[in-house]
Amino acid sequence: MRNAILTIIATLAVTLSTTTALARQGKTKMPARVVNVEVTTKGFVPARIPVKAGQPLKLVVTRKTDSTCAKDIVIKDFNISKPLPLNRPVEVTFTPTKSGQIRYACAMDMIAGVLIVD
Repeated sequence: MRNAILTIIATLAVTLSTTTALARQGKTKMPARVVNVEVTTKGFVPARIPVKAGQPLKLVVTRKTDSTCAKDIVIKDFNISKPLPLNRPVEVTFTPTKSGQIRYACAMDMIAGVLIVD
């Protein structure tokens, strides 16, 4: 019985490792991770978001205030710039491909957040 359980665990580990490696190479599709982000008087909330390299990411950004300059979201590393209409969610979808930090900000580059890519 113990050997059967160990075999199942080993098989699952190999499958997960292979799937993740293939996804990083773009050879299989991983489901997008959805992260809700709000623009408030405090800026982008959350301002630090951990993500995985190779996994598609969908930021759903909703601007909740009109009293900041954060009326757009700009992700220079991916050539993304989208307007953020008040109280309407905006989807920003892309796939981080390498480890490190990806900065996102308002169009004036004054209010910002960061994606921590592992």
